[in-house]
Amino acid sequence: MRPRIRQIGVLIACVFMFASCDEQRHTFRLVVPAEPFDREIAAELAEVFQSNSRHRIELVALPNGVGTPLEAIEAGYADLALASNAQPYREGVTTVMPLYPTVLHVMYLRDRPTGSPVNLLRGASVNAGSPGSASRQLFAELLEGLELSEDDVRFVGSADELPDVNIVYLPIWPEGIQRVLEEYGAVGQYRFLGFGTPDDIGTGSMIDRAVLLNPRVSPFVIPVGTYGDIPQEPVVTVAVDKLLVSRPDLDAAVVYDLIAETRRLQPALAARRPMLFRWLTEEFDAAASTFVLHPGAHAYVQRDTPTFYERYSGVAEVLVTLIIGLVSGGYAVIQIYNRRRKNRIDGFYKDVMAIRDSIDELSTSEERTAAVERVRKLQNTAFEMLIKEKLAADESFRIFVTLSNDVIEQLTNGSTRRPGASAADDR
Repeated sequence: MRPRIRQIGVLIACVFMFASCDEQRHTFRLVVPAEPFDREIAAELAEVFQSNSRHRIELVALPNGVGTPLEAIEAGYADLALASNAQPYREGVTTVMPLYPTVLHVMYLRDRPTGSPVNLLRGASVNAGSPGSASRQLFAELLEGLELSEDDVRFVGSADELPDVNIVYLPIWPEGIQRVLEEYGAVGQYRFLGFGTPDDIGTGSMIDRAVLLNPRVSPFVIPVGTYGDIPQEPVVTVAVDKLLVSRPDLDAAVVYDLIAETRRLQPALAARRPMLFRWLTEEFDAAASTFVLHPGAHAYVQRDTPTFYERYSGVAEVLVTLIIGLVSGGYAVIQIYNRRRKNRIDGFYKDVMAIRDSIDELSTSEERTAAVERVRKLQNTAFEMLIKEKLAADESFRIFVTLSNDVIEQLTNGSTRRPGASAADDR
């Protein structure tokens, strides 16, 4: 049985090595975002991982009957999604890391009188996206920060005539802004609305009030000429992080690895979107997140590297299950093996007794000699099988040896008395 034990040990070691290697390679299912720009980012993220990492990001379409990527996360259909930090809190969604800021671009028609942001917005027709969208929610919060309400403006759709105010909620993306303006037929017709000057930030100004009332937003300055000939002066607005989010039950060590790998791939990501992924940082404020931090993200922020047990707990569980199965199976195999050896020795008992019973007082010396040879041949066969481990050197084998030797003695001495029988039995 020793070779079999060694084989089982080698099998366990191979399974552990295979499982460990598999644990180091993760495939993350990312829901395809609804917004065109976010879809481009998701595709580029998957491509960078494909080319530079042992991990993979697999883009999965939103399933039928599921309304939003966050619902897909809550339903367990996917591992990851992109979400605006302006979205309302959800129990079944956790933050992995912020990826890039999405900036609120507030543009107004050049011929509209301004005076102040409040005067410009009050009574204006505004295209701020569909109800419930991140841009609409963020604009509503901005109105609240300016002591205005949604009733003070008139919301219109993109299919309507050119609105007085157009809200574009995008990262700093010159081609994207140009694309939006061309789509609306508004190239050269809009200016950017700023909420103060860069010097106003941190002085208790209007923008500070908006940020104070909504900690998820942060001040953001769009530099002069970012979009060609606009803006003509620095524009103070607000930005909200685009978050990479996950379902809460995604393994903490796996999420830790994802963050570390995304940070490692930052140069490759920034090469594609230099104005976007330069914002990636190892430090992010948990208090500013809409959603609860995933335990793996919290561990990364705290520099709490997963222990060997945490990283390989899944492997250990599989291995323990495998060992239990192997032990149980091995025990069953041993039982079957021992039963087969017992059946073999029982066969030798029967053969010896059959030879003995074939000789009686009338048998000739030649018949007795032939019977003795047959018993000795059985003994030789039994000892050969013992050497080859087809029989066990246990009590059953010793009984066989005693029985066969007694039969040989009887046959040699001319007696047919059965082993253990008395002289009275012969009478």
